[in-house]
Amino acid sequence: MTSKIINMAEKIKDAEDRFLESMFDSAPIADDGFSATIVRKIRRRLWLRRLALPVAALIGGTIAIKPLAGLVTAAVRLSSLLPQELLTATTAFFPQVQTIVLGAMLLAACLLGLRALDD
Repeated sequence: MTSKIINMAEKIKDAEDRFLESMFDSAPIADDGFSATIVRKIRRRLWLRRLALPVAALIGGTIAIKPLAGLVTAAVRLSSLLPQELLTATTAFFPQVQTIVLGAMLLAACLLGLRALDD
């Protein structure tokens, strides 16, 4: 179903409208597949850019697994050498889970409020 306004606009055409229609109504220019080649190259580059970062992250992650495992084992050995009083004192400084959840909810509410104000 089309609108009455659109139908009226199609019926009422002045000289400029007819001139523009005749100008853009011409046959496309033959380019011997040049446009298709350019579009294909652009799409290929887009896919290359989309895949470059995940592939690089995967390669970097596989290279970093062994040093990361060594770092974790060294940290575990180091933490076993520390006195237990030091470990219990530092855990008291970390916020509780309820505080973290409340802060996350407050942040989400602020972001939604800012988005609503922006609209």
